[in-house]
Amino acid sequence: MAEKGKTEKGKAEKGKTTPVAEDASSNFSASEFLKGTKEELDKVVWPSRQQLISESVAVILMVSLSATIIYLVDNFFIWAAGKVF
Repeated sequence: MAEKGKTEKGKAEKGKTTPVAEDASSNFSASEFLKGTKEELDKVVWPSRQQLISESVAVILMVSLSATIIYLVDNFFIWAAGKVF
């Protein structure tokens, strides 16, 4: 037998309603959204200028190195294919 408040196979009891999310557009507040956004941005730990510059340089160097390696490997395969075919 089902316990009080529960029914078989997860079906809702007759006469009971389940909570339904309200229409999101009816309770949207731009000022509350902006306030919440500012609160979240205040929690962010922003990098220092030196850290930003050094990490940006590292990314640019790694991308350049990867592109150069891909270029060289591609040219090698073009050269090798020219010799074989």
